[in-house]
Amino acid sequence: MMNDAEFSLPRTNAGPWQHRPFHRQYLMTQASRLFDFFEAASINPKGGFFELDDKGQPIRPDNAVRQIHVTTRMIHCAVIGSLIGRPGAGEIVDHGMRYLWEKHRDQKHGGYVWSLDDEGHVDGAKQAYGHAFVLLAASSAKLVGHPLADRVIDDITEVLTARFWDEKAGAVREEFANDWGQISTYRGQNSNMHLTEALMAAYEATGQQDYLKKATRIADRIIHRNAMQLDYRVAEHFHEDWTLDKDYLGSEMFRPSGTTPGHALEWSRLLFQLFVLGRKEHSWMTEGARGLFRQAIELGWDKTRGGFFYTLDWNNQPIMREKLWWPVAEAIGAAAFIGAYDHEDYYQFWYRRFWDFAENHLIDHERGGWHSELAEDLTPGARLFVGKPDLYHALQACLIPLYPATGSLTHGIIEADHGGGR
Repeated sequence: MMNDAEFSLPRTNAGPWQHRPFHRQYLMTQASRLFDFFEAASINPKGGFFELDDKGQPIRPDNAVRQIHVTTRMIHCAVIGSLIGRPGAGEIVDHGMRYLWEKHRDQKHGGYVWSLDDEGHVDGAKQAYGHAFVLLAASSAKLVGHPLADRVIDDITEVLTARFWDEKAGAVREEFANDWGQISTYRGQNSNMHLTEALMAAYEATGQQDYLKKATRIADRIIHRNAMQLDYRVAEHFHEDWTLDKDYLGSEMFRPSGTTPGHALEWSRLLFQLFVLGRKEHSWMTEGARGLFRQAIELGWDKTRGGFFYTLDWNNQPIMREKLWWPVAEAIGAAAFIGAYDHEDYYQFWYRRFWDFAENHLIDHERGGWHSELAEDLTPGARLFVGKPDLYHALQACLIPLYPATGSLTHGIIEADHGGGR
């Protein structure tokens, strides 16, 4: 681990940026620009949402494929827009929720299909990753009173419980065929991490403790019993019995090999959030959150050029040296959330450094949005990602620092509206 003394702030400049009027204006301006880039251009008049290229134009507008995580993340982000008072966001929530319920939902076999297009071609696989985002979208939509929200929450909760949840393991199975036949015995942390996020959102939206209990069990499985025993490195891949699979090779986008510093950063915020939401008897959560945050920086941050290497091997050496946008976005959110409770200069130092990097290298000031991928030398690349996939990560990076660190971003916005602001 690094020497914290290396990262102390000058006494005259030690106050958090998040409390400063100019910085708060900067964050809201960046959030607004992200909405400007994504909102109108993403709406597919045939239903669902387009993915956008670097210029903000739809990719394959003649027959766009709608992947479920794109549909659901846009719903979630539009809810955020509605909660902060952005006109037009409510119609986007409705547009997305109807497509989710009427098209992604498999009316024959149950569950939600991974993707579909205008011609009826469907990837009908039932992925835990996609189903986690369905729960997040529906839970968010409930906060703005969407009429389909309760129906989708009930439906996705039943599917997750009956099909995906492994009570003995305290985590979810990964994937099934369209008719719920087994695809593989693979077990993964990425889907479980995002389900933890969604379960917390469902708890906030409904008050049902079972969601929080499941989130706690997943966190215990992935972090307490694995990552914290692996020197705060998040293992991505497991065998059916939840033994570690260090040699797994799969999709580098959704199942990257080795370890992924960005996921450690994402978990660090989610763990602290879970602790704050009502799991204060689990002191390991805050210990784990701090350890994951620091180790991700120590091992994953490029100390020469800046940015996080995408993946590392088990000897802590970079495998994929590209720098993606989302680990920096997640690092910003984690630094802001943890720093709201832990007032060491360390978190503020890195919060500022992450924003310096985003401003100078990731934000596309000319065309809008954030560059999704940079090569090792920080020039824009497209090895993994084509165009600008979504606004989910970057939007939350802009807004998490503005609201109370008492739960999810949507929870914080609502609390601030009731007088609980920073």
